[in-house]
Amino acid sequence: MAGTLYVVATPIGHLDDITARALRILQQVAVVAAEDTRRTGNLLRHFGIPTKLVSLHAHNEHSRGPELVRQLLAGASVAVVSDAGTPGISDPGAELVRLAREAGIRVDPVPGASAVAAAVSVAGLAESRFAFLGFPPTRSKDRKQWFLDVEQTRRLMPVVFFEAPHRMRQSLRELSISVKQPIQIFRELTKIHEEALHGTPEQLAEQIQAPQGEFTVVLPRQVTVESEQVTASVPDLKREVGQITDNGASSRRDAARQVAQRYGLSTKYVYDVTRD
Repeated sequence: MAGTLYVVATPIGHLDDITARALRILQQVAVVAAEDTRRTGNLLRHFGIPTKLVSLHAHNEHSRGPELVRQLLAGASVAVVSDAGTPGISDPGAELVRLAREAGIRVDPVPGASAVAAAVSVAGLAESRFAFLGFPPTRSKDRKQWFLDVEQTRRLMPVVFFEAPHRMRQSLRELSISVKQPIQIFRELTKIHEEALHGTPEQLAEQIQAPQGEFTVVLPRQVTVESEQVTASVPDLKREVGQITDNGASSRRDAARQVAQRYGLSTKYVYDVTRD
């Protein structure tokens, strides 16, 4: 009888976020196929799990996959894990799952921590759906098309994606061309230096001078602006806030909120730049 391939989610930062079932599976399987054996080795040692480790990463998945399938067909169960989160989602593992299914091997998910779910859960999105787009491409031509696709997708729903620290400021500059609304960036989710940032891409590009750690970016659905004018200068903002408050029907903060909604800006930003 063939073994079972378990696709096991591991913590994205805080080790206590691993599930009791994941620990049991990692203890029981014959081998753990890990994206980085050193990192997973630290995890297993932390919980006193002596299971054998082998590497399974982007550069060896095509060669290591068939070997693991043979072990599964011989009756050994295997757990596949990535550095953090769930294998097969912007991480290795999908090829092994495909090979296992083609061989008639049972594949069981062992869910757990997710940077995507964690970010969306605290982003306060009004919509119940969103698009997760993984990592932007690295090649310039591909990135240009990818960000055009993001712009199209945002007309329908919020967008979530990952970005590496050394490309974070570049991505913010590319986003600033079309995204004028505040967005949210989560850095090092559940880790010691966890940080949540809020602002327009242009503002955040100035704020993040030396990016470090892993980033999860949440873009709200694109705001539909009634007016043909989609941006406004500070004098324009001051004039519109003044027009609303002059009639005495609204406070300045409420006026800032109304103007911010019109231009896809944050209420705090409009309030701050129209204070004098």
